[in-house]
Amino acid sequence: MTSGRKILPGKLIAATHNAGKVRELRDLMVPLGFEIVSAIELDLPEPDETEDSFAGNAILKARAAAEATGSPALSDDSGLAVTALGGAPGIYSARWAGPDRNFYEAMEKVEHELAETGTDDRSAKFVCALAIVWPDGHAEVFEGEVHGELVWPPRGTHGFGYDPVFVATGEAVTFGEMDPARKHAMSHRADAFAKLKKALMGGA
Repeated sequence: MTSGRKILPGKLIAATHNAGKVRELRDLMVPLGFEIVSAIELDLPEPDETEDSFAGNAILKARAAAEATGSPALSDDSGLAVTALGGAPGIYSARWAGPDRNFYEAMEKVEHELAETGTDDRSAKFVCALAIVWPDGHAEVFEGEVHGELVWPPRGTHGFGYDPVFVATGEAVTFGEMDPARKHAMSHRADAFAKLKKALMGGA
């Protein structure tokens, strides 16, 4: 979904109500000259995620923020896809944490569901779709992945979401234990961002 349109440094709305995602998007975009203003700061309503894919939900959230503010908006829709659970929780990753966003309970649910399968397969991946939508409605979306396996119990206090139970392939520590800068360099979000940067900023 690329058209050659570029995005210039300036104000960019982070169309998410997840403070952890806002921090990571700031870490990625501010060094490139962007001013990140979050949907949280602007008190924007949180749209219902009614699409059936990460890309669809990312575009939906970014479009709502762009229409509400008149500024380009960047949205992230991401989640954990567990092989033995048929890709679940997938797009429902945040919903597994419930209305209070209790991700410890979500991680417990994943572990319980895995135990119910009776499998030894603990492989999983994080998937991220980054979407930028302009006020005129034009949208671009880029997807990234990082593969690994799940551990139990959770380890580490860095990151957010399911990070404390995910060990990326080739690593010995969870994303929850890993230095944030190191995680940013290899994560699903970093993979999607590298594609976004190449397409929309000429790799600058």
